[in-house]
Amino acid sequence: MCLLNIVVNPMLNTLGGGGNKGNQLIQVGGSFNSVMATFTPAFVGILIGETAKANIKDVFPVMYIAMGVFALVFFVLLVVNIPEPHATKTKEPLKNLMSGAMKFRHFILGAIAIFVYVGVEVGTPGILILWLSDTPVGKTTAGFVAGTYWFLMLVGRLLGASLGSKVSSKTMLATVSSIGIILVLAAILSPTTTQVAIPALQTSATGALSFGMAQVPINAMFIVIIGICTSIMWGSIFNLSVEGLGRFTPAASGIFMTLVCGGGILPGIQGAVADLGNDYLVSYWVIFIGLAYLLYYALIGSKNVNKDISTTDVE
Repeated sequence: MCLLNIVVNPMLNTLGGGGNKGNQLIQVGGSFNSVMATFTPAFVGILIGETAKANIKDVFPVMYIAMGVFALVFFVLLVVNIPEPHATKTKEPLKNLMSGAMKFRHFILGAIAIFVYVGVEVGTPGILILWLSDTPVGKTTAGFVAGTYWFLMLVGRLLGASLGSKVSSKTMLATVSSIGIILVLAAILSPTTTQVAIPALQTSATGALSFGMAQVPINAMFIVIIGICTSIMWGSIFNLSVEGLGRFTPAASGIFMTLVCGGGILPGIQGAVADLGNDYLVSYWVIFIGLAYLLYYALIGSKNVNKDISTTDVE
């Protein structure tokens, strides 16, 4: 998946001509990503159900579907000639291109931002599922509620795609980071005794799927709404990070994608905080700090202060 994103993101950005248009195309691409992310947690929740001890065999159908999708994509890419407008032939060693990208402060800070962002994106619904599973809400409904988070990411990316050509990446990132900070604070500080109904998939007695309203603590509602905020961050961060990198962009994209490991590291830190504090909601201070950094990057860190570095092709 990382290798696919290394290729696709700079291609979409280049096809859009960079800037706002490039961000718009990245948002469109991300919308397709969100479609399956919306339904997979709910699907897994159905397969596992409310059993006390879930077995890996319960989710084999999901893995088989994933294997089929990868096989289909492999054969499609094998026979279809896809243009690569962002790829330039150069004799310059990859090592030089990577070191060249690392000379740009806004790219380094952007790479850190993507590390933080992916951790925020994954950790926000991940801890939510664990928390709700330990409440009367139950495991199955917890999975459906997490599905609503990913559904809102899809909605947000569609909105981002429609507004991407009109609103700058900097403004987008600053706005959603600020809103996200407010929502996280509301989730942490609100009483868990207050219940609200939020839309989520549900299963009937016969196993049929339908949309309904799930009763959850108000904290969960605030956490779910964060999905709209995280939806458009990826494209905005990528667009700001590679702006002005010229020939270093493909190498920078590889470095950029390496930092998605934050999706495995930050949730681990968040889980450790939850264990130490014996409280799932306390762990969302990790998310708060992450969003604060993203706001800093949008307002200050994304400025290219290294415009004196040559980015044209070397013969």
